[in-house]
Amino acid sequence: MLDIETTALLRAIHAEVCESISGYEIYTRTHVASKLLESASSGERSIPDLKKIGRSALKQAAMTRRVQTWPQ
Repeated sequence: MLDIETTALLRAIHAEVCESISGYEIYTRTHVASKLLESASSGERSIPDLKKIGRSALKQAAMTRRVQTWPQ
């Protein structure tokens, strides 16, 4: 279980990383949140590192969405 301060930090980083993503992009927002939670649960607390992890997750989600929607 994460403490209140860490939870607030993750929410702020998630909001910053996903600020340009529509609220309807549930998959992308969930993927970013999942990666941030996974990292924080493993002990990561560095703000720059968590932002980097969030941005990386955002890119991963975008690539996955492109592959899934590619016409066959």
